[in-house]
Amino acid sequence: MLKISNIKIPVSIEPEINFLKKKAAKVLKISHKKILSAKIARLSIDARDKSNVCYNIALFVAVENEDKYLHIKNVSVYEKSQWSVPKPKHKERPVIIGFGPGGMFAGHVLAKAGLEPLILERGYSVEDRQKAVYDFSTKGVLDIKSNIQFGEGGAGTFSDGKLTTGIKDIRCNYVLEQLVRYGAPKDILYLAKPHIGTDKLVEIVANLRNDIISMGGEIRFDSKVSDIIIDKGAVKGVVVNGDEIPAKYVVLAIGHSARDTFEMLYKKGVSMEQKPFAMGVRIEHSQEMINKVQYGKFAKYLPAADYKLVAHLPNGRSAYTFCMCPGGYVVAASSEKESVVTNGMSCYDRDGANANSALLIGIDTADFASSYALAGVELQRELEHKAYIAGGKNYHAPVQRVGDMLKGMATTRLGSVAPTYKPGVTPSDLSKIFPDYMYVSLQLALKEMDKKIQGFACEDAVMTAVESRSSSPVRILRGNDFCSLNVKGLIPCGEGCGYAGGIMSAAVDGIKCAEKIIEAQ
Repeated sequence: MLKISNIKIPVSIEPEINFLKKKAAKVLKISHKKILSAKIARLSIDARDKSNVCYNIALFVAVENEDKYLHIKNVSVYEKSQWSVPKPKHKERPVIIGFGPGGMFAGHVLAKAGLEPLILERGYSVEDRQKAVYDFSTKGVLDIKSNIQFGEGGAGTFSDGKLTTGIKDIRCNYVLEQLVRYGAPKDILYLAKPHIGTDKLVEIVANLRNDIISMGGEIRFDSKVSDIIIDKGAVKGVVVNGDEIPAKYVVLAIGHSARDTFEMLYKKGVSMEQKPFAMGVRIEHSQEMINKVQYGKFAKYLPAADYKLVAHLPNGRSAYTFCMCPGGYVVAASSEKESVVTNGMSCYDRDGANANSALLIGIDTADFASSYALAGVELQRELEHKAYIAGGKNYHAPVQRVGDMLKGMATTRLGSVAPTYKPGVTPSDLSKIFPDYMYVSLQLALKEMDKKIQGFACEDAVMTAVESRSSSPVRILRGNDFCSLNVKGLIPCGEGCGYAGGIMSAAVDGIKCAEKIIEAQ
C-alpha cells in the first residue's frame, strides 16, 4: 500500500472515506476510481493557526503500479510491521501480581503463548469495583481493598482512558488492535490522541479478562500478595491469603499505589531506589473556555479540546499538566484511610461542563526527608493526610480558587467554575497543605501557563488537592533480562515499578515482561 501524508481538510467537512479517496486521487493525479481501497492511517487536528483550524490526515491507499507514484511529495510505501506472540521454550506457569495495564497485557500474552498464567489482583472485579468506587464518591465510605487505585484494570480504568504515549514501539499497534477486539472504538487505531473513556473501559477490561480465562489463564480477585518467597537469590513463589503458591517467574505489576507491597519488598532486600516524581493539584476550567481558546470559531465543529503545557519556572522548578480530561470530572482516588487523593476521569463523549488536568510540580529526590528508598511515599502520605484534615476529615477535598492562590489568600467562596469532586469540597488555603517550594511553584506555574492558554489563570478556575499519584516515587531495579537485580525470576513491571507512564506504555512494558518469560530457557 501507499501512505499519503499531510492531507488537510477543513474541520467543517466530515472526513468521510469517499471524500478522502478523491483527495488522495488528486495528490496522485489519477481518477478516484483507480484507488482500489483506502483507510485513515492517522487523523489529527492542526490548530496552530486559529484562523484556519483543519484536520491533518494520513491515508493508506491501494493502487496498481505503486512505484509510479513514489516520486510525489508526501507519498511513500507503507509496509505494515506486525508483532506476534513468540513460542515459549518452557512450560513453567508464571504468576502475575496486579491486573492493571501491565498485568493485563502480560497475562494476555502469556496466556496466548499457552503458559496459563495465574493473576493475583488485590482488588475486586470491575463489576464489584464499580460499587466500591460509587460508595466512596457518594457516601465517603472508603474500601481500602478496592477503589480507584486497586482493582481489575488498575487506576487507568477510572480515568480518561488516554492512549497517547511518547514511546515508539511496534507493540503499541498490537495493544490498540487488542483493545478494539475487546470493544474499544475503532478510531483509536488512527486518532493522533486516542482515548476510550471510563464508561467503555469497564466493558473492555471485563472482555479482556474473560479472553485470558478462555486461553487457560486464572484470575483471582481480593487476593493481595503478602509475601514473596525467595531462596538463594531466586524467587520460589508467593504467599496470598495465607497460601503458598510456587512459581519460578513472578511479574510485579503492582501499580504506583501498592505501598504496603513496596514496604514488604524493601524488607525482603529487593533492590530499589528513590525516583523523582511530581505532585500538585487538579485544576478545573470551563470546557467552553478551553474550546474557544484552542479552536476559536471552529470549536463548534470539533470535540472537546485538550491541552498539554510545560513551564520552566523562574525558581528553577519545572511544572507541567498531565492526564488532561476534556469534559471530565475530578474523582476521589484515595486508597488509604485518612487521606485525600484526586485524579481525573472522562467518559468517551467527554460531555461534562468542566475541563480538568493535573497541574504538577516536579519533585526531586533532594526534596525527600531522608535517603530511605520509600521517602517519596512518606512525602505523598504527608500531603494526602494534610488534605484530609483541611477537607474536614470526611474525605471532602480542599479547594482553592486560582485568583485566591495568586493573591496568597484562603478561599471562602467559589465562583463560576463549580468543582466536580465528590463526595464534596471545602474552600481552603492550599498553602497549609503544600511545602513552600510547591505552593510558590504552583503560583508561578499558573502565571507561566496563562501566557500559553489565555484564561488558564482565570480567577474562578478551581484547584483541588492533592494530586499525588501521577507516577511512582520508587523504582524497583531490573537488569537487561528484566529480572530484579538481586532476585532471579522476579520481574518488576509497569508504572508502579518505575518503567512506564500511562496506560499504553504500561501495557507495552507488560508485553515485554511476558516476552522475557516466554523466551527464558
